[in-house]
Amino acid sequence: MSLPNLDMAALRTLVITQRLGNLNRAAERIGRSQSAVSQQMRKLEEQVGQPLFCRQGRGLALTEFGQLIHSYARRILDLNDEAVRAVRGAGVEGAVRFGLPGDFAESWLPVALGIFKKTHPYVRVEVAVERNGVLLERLDRGELDLVLVMGYESRPDAEHLATLPMTWIGPAGIDVEIGGGRPLDVALYNSPCFFRRAGIDALDKAHIPWRLAYTTASLQSLWSGVAAGLGITLRTAAGIPLSLTQLGEKDGLPPLPTVELCLHTGHRDAPPALAQLKRVVIEHAAKHLR
Repeated sequence: MSLPNLDMAALRTLVITQRLGNLNRAAERIGRSQSAVSQQMRKLEEQVGQPLFCRQGRGLALTEFGQLIHSYARRILDLNDEAVRAVRGAGVEGAVRFGLPGDFAESWLPVALGIFKKTHPYVRVEVAVERNGVLLERLDRGELDLVLVMGYESRPDAEHLATLPMTWIGPAGIDVEIGGGRPLDVALYNSPCFFRRAGIDALDKAHIPWRLAYTTASLQSLWSGVAAGLGITLRTAAGIPLSLTQLGEKDGLPPLPTVELCLHTGHRDAPPALAQLKRVVIEHAAKHLR
């Protein structure tokens, strides 16, 4: 008995629907009507012979079979997209100098860059890991072509990727004591730093006394100081080491603002190699930072 060829467009819609939470949002994202999306899902159910969705409150949730197909769909689509990029990327040549902060240097971005290198063998990518402000300075001097930074969304060349909540961060397994007549030990970047400013402002508004116990210009050094119990800090949740944990209002700490994550090119023309790398970064940011 021959097996059906699963509809690639329907698989992609299934993945988008699961990511966005409902059929309406998926329909808006792919530019189709809700009835057309529903028809895609019914066709997929007919092909596999099992129900993929069930009612959950006012919405829909994946059944056990739906979750199984969803896991295969992601793998199938990843392989499909990799094959297309490999063919298209084989004809792209050049060099791209890309800068990023340390927050993303050990999480999803290296994987994205590895995929780009595999599918664009004739593009040379040079990567620089620096503080956000330093990256933009190097971009403006023409030393970098593309930078991913947080906190500079007001620049005219900023292309928004995500809004990330800031979070307090402390050592895992160690209780943070707030109050009791003792100032709170904090570990922060050297000035200028918008995370430092946001943390100090939040503590002052909450009337929580604090003491600057540890300062550094290195993210790895900051993580090490916090892990050693020298003070708590604040960043986003991206790339937090396993030795650390998120803290919040339940621990007596004040709420924090959000920070914008943007790509910047300095208004330079984007040659094919730069445009391709930018697209890959945007796609992976949408997948990992949703």
